[in-house]
Amino acid sequence: MSSHTTRLAAGCLALAGVLAPDTASAAFGLTTTTSTYVVDTGGGLVFTVNRSNGGITSIVWNGTELNDTAKASSINSGVGSTGTTVAATVSGTNIIVSVATDSTNGVVAGMTHYYVVKSGVNNIYMATYSDNEPSNGEFRWITRLQGSLFPTAPAESDLRGNTGAIESSDVFGMSDGTSRSKYYGNQRAKDLSIRGVTGTSRGVFMAYGNRESASGGPFFRDIQNQTGTDAEVYNYMNSGHNQTEAWRTGVMHGPYALCFTTGATPAVPDMSFLSSLGLTGYVPSTGRGRVILNGLAGRDTAYTYTVGYSNATAQYWVTAAASNGACGCYNMKPGTYTMTVYKNELAVYTESVTVTAGNPTTLNTRTISGDPSAVTPIWRIGDWDGTPLEFLNGGNLNAMHPSDVRQSSWAAVTHVIGTNVASDYPAYQWKDINGTNTITFNLTAAQVAAHTVRVGLTAAYEGGRPKLTVNSWSSSNPSASSQPDSRSLTIGTYRGNNVTYTFSVPASAFVTGTNTIKINPISGSGATGYLSAGYSIDCIDFY
Repeated sequence: MSSHTTRLAAGCLALAGVLAPDTASAAFGLTTTTSTYVVDTGGGLVFTVNRSNGGITSIVWNGTELNDTAKASSINSGVGSTGTTVAATVSGTNIIVSVATDSTNGVVAGMTHYYVVKSGVNNIYMATYSDNEPSNGEFRWITRLQGSLFPTAPAESDLRGNTGAIESSDVFGMSDGTSRSKYYGNQRAKDLSIRGVTGTSRGVFMAYGNRESASGGPFFRDIQNQTGTDAEVYNYMNSGHNQTEAWRTGVMHGPYALCFTTGATPAVPDMSFLSSLGLTGYVPSTGRGRVILNGLAGRDTAYTYTVGYSNATAQYWVTAAASNGACGCYNMKPGTYTMTVYKNELAVYTESVTVTAGNPTTLNTRTISGDPSAVTPIWRIGDWDGTPLEFLNGGNLNAMHPSDVRQSSWAAVTHVIGTNVASDYPAYQWKDINGTNTITFNLTAAQVAAHTVRVGLTAAYEGGRPKLTVNSWSSSNPSASSQPDSRSLTIGTYRGNNVTYTFSVPASAFVTGTNTIKINPISGSGATGYLSAGYSIDCIDFY
């Protein structure tokens, strides 16, 4: 059926190719021109897809053009026309536009991206299959809207009125000393639901959908918005932004959806209808399995526990019940997974679990065996939970640059055990900012013996790691931990590879009465200031 016939069947008298970008919706249908596919939901949303490269060049919502007039909305920043094939079909009450690339495409080879609409529903449903990672090392959908139409956007990533970059070309300062960046204010993967930007009688929201093919696990954060001349609404499937896990390829990302409203935040749409459309890489529910965990023993009930599953092709997670730690993880692809139990964000138990299609894998109650808090210390600063949130400035880490005027001073501290609390100790320590933090504490004569000091990190930058001096004794220089090759402490994330440095201190290092520990970041690399070598603190204890 031709697109012209489709429109006539829907009651529209417009000829193919004459639908102007700012024309209001008329009726559900697909119009084909030599250069475009124009998709009309019949409910107020009309969008135009370039037949050469698959980018969306126009989004008209209730008669108003929303898309940037110079830049398309697209996968990455566009995949180009070389090796790209764009096709469209009408299937009952659905329209499907596919954008496929072959081995000659220089952006991403072996990709098929889908736009799907349902008659009368003002959502653009999407899914993206790819055999390869894009050449720039990140997979994202980016919606480019006219910023002037969307005055309300997440504040942390709203760059309008900035006074210029304060770090690289992607972190900006404001005249009042605050900071903004696309890296700030982003949610953890396990918390992604729906989020967007709004203006008068309009709202555009991303429903992030299934994260099974993304990477980084339940606590990973990536870019969601950036607002300036454009109001950008993203779905980042993976990136190099402190990426802790290998990218997943040969899988379908999604489905996910771009939702249009008159301003209200919509409910996450039901995307199950996509299972019948033959999308490449879609695994139906009949081909999936589940894991039922009957409980977790040995929990600290002050914390939420998350049970995650991961392998080379998929990742999943579920929150354990507060009462007994029981949980069920459903709609999993078959395969063998590493099951990881997290106390807040700290891995405290792992085992291998195999999932088969159709049948549940049932696990009896598991006992947590890897919680460092099980050791009774003489003193402890913070707690072992995989985050620095309880430390000084901990509540600001995801929302602003360390130099932001809203941060408390990062100056080096002397922390007195029994007087100071965790929120007095800096969450981050850099070689060039607060290079020596001091801890003082008292020991009785009976306590003058060999002891252990543990310093837990949640992330490290430029090889930063702690070296200890206890009174006149100094530790050897520990090795750098394995961490992502990316800025971390300045781009709104404290998530890296958790590591614990354990120092065995001889009895001869201690004295009766007041003792002093100095902790210094060491590294043979790093720039200056907030880009000098450093790390994020999980916990420090002494036993």
